[in-house]
Amino acid sequence: MVVDEDQLDRAFAALADPVRRAMIARLSRGPATVNELAEPFPITKQAVSRHIQVLEAAGLITRTRDGQRRPCHLVPAALEALTSWIDEYRLETERRFRRMEALLKEQER
Repeated sequence: MVVDEDQLDRAFAALADPVRRAMIARLSRGPATVNELAEPFPITKQAVSRHIQVLEAAGLITRTRDGQRRPCHLVPAALEALTSWIDEYRLETERRFRRMEALLKEQER
């Protein structure tokens, strides 16, 4: 799988913040407006807008226009790319542990 390293860096940096992770979790249930995303946080709408801009720049969310509303939407493909990248290393690590475990069991005999 070809991974855009800059996009990967932006996505992981965006997800490093707990507010942005909570916004992603909320958007996993469906689209939401800035006001809806801001609701659970004791921060200004301006701060929420900045968090949304970071998530957009990372390619994790998009915004559409629906009359006066500008709902945010999760980009599932972006999360799938992150998951694939993580899985690649997780699977390789699991293979190494299985080989090491087999070697240790062989030495016990």
